Amino acid sequence: MGAEQQPLIAEQKEKIWTKDFVLICLANFFVFLGFQMTLPTLPLFVEHLGGNDQLIGVVVGVFTFSALIVRPFAGHALETKGRRFVFLLGLLIFVISVGSYSLISSIFLLFLMRVVQGIGWGFSTTASGTVATDIIPASRRGEGMGYYGLSGNIALAFGPSLGLVLAAMIPFSHLFAICAALGVASVLFAAAITYKKVEAVHGKGANRWDLYEKSALTPSVLLFFLTVTFGGIASFLPLYTAQKQIGGLQLYFLLYALALMVTRTFAGQLYDRKGHRAVFLPGAGLILLAMLLLAWLPGEWALLLAAVLYGFGFGMVQPGLQAWSVERAPAHRKGMANATFFSFFDLGVGVGAIVFGQISHWFGYPSIYLAASGSVLLSMLVYLSVLHKEQSLRPRERKNA
Repeated sequence: MGAEQQPLIAEQKEKIWTKDFVLICLANFFVFLGFQMTLPTLPLFVEHLGGNDQLIGVVVGVFTFSALIVRPFAGHALETKGRRFVFLLGLLIFVISVGSYSLISSIFLLFLMRVVQGIGWGFSTTASGTVATDIIPASRRGEGMGYYGLSGNIALAFGPSLGLVLAAMIPFSHLFAICAALGVASVLFAAAITYKKVEAVHGKGANRWDLYEKSALTPSVLLFFLTVTFGGIASFLPLYTAQKQIGGLQLYFLLYALALMVTRTFAGQLYDRKGHRAVFLPGAGLILLAMLLLAWLPGEWALLLAAVLYGFGFGMVQPGLQAWSVERAPAHRKGMANATFFSFFDLGVGVGAIVFGQISHWFGYPSIYLAASGSVLLSMLVYLSVLHKEQSLRPRERKNA
């Protein structure tokens, strides 16, 4: 018995906080900080260039779809060209595109560079998540992905406010130069990482143009139904709160980010010990309550409570779903699994923004969050059907064994 316990004890003592893990977290933090600083300031920049609300939507939205398109190719490149090449290439494209905003004076050029930025973002974030999963011990993957996600959440907590403060103090050209400099810092940290060597699969089993990893589809589809809610929040919550004359929007995003950060400190460990059953339904339930609160929205207290519920819910669900996506993929398909995961993330946000735009036009802003709650409920039903299928397969597997 003692001999059986020794491997388990050794496995439990595997370190998460290695030099490479700290470096990937720092690289992720700085590129996310530069990105988050542009989120609230780009619409102001489009307005500064003479654009209207429709052009703002196009410039902001095209980024998501260009990132979505390149993720499958990023996943393939991760397994053929290697982690270092894809990660550094994506970061450099991000730096060049954001830095070019300092020199742009037309909306058309800004649109083109947003497409380029999306390509860089798609490559860099797919690679970053894959590098993190390579570095984190398999026995602590949920916990490690939670800590890794904190690096982006901290940037989310402070990036938008910092960007708005700087936009009020300095020219846009200086602001975007600072964002590009943060990307350069990310490149330096990424270059110092010792990357896992990947042996590409060649021959009949390799498909150069494959677009997804089959083993990652279930958690990715569940993620899609949840990230649809992002489209309603990011695109329409400012307009909704202004219409209802409810303040506290900046505090909403801060509380949301803080709740995400707190949840990630324990949700990943919970996933490692008990699996996705311990985190998905509770997390999705909190997101559902947040959407219903936003649909009702009687006052500022409801807005802030929704922020906390949404942060706790998504903080429980997202690291678990990402760990689930990569843990069943073959070693040579981890990159494509991450690409599949983030592609469905992007697709959910983009579809949510477009569909909710039509819904708000027909039925008003509250209907957005009712529809979003329906999407969350659908994800819970799909999950329950997955559980039922898994349970029905277990007796057959035991008989075959």
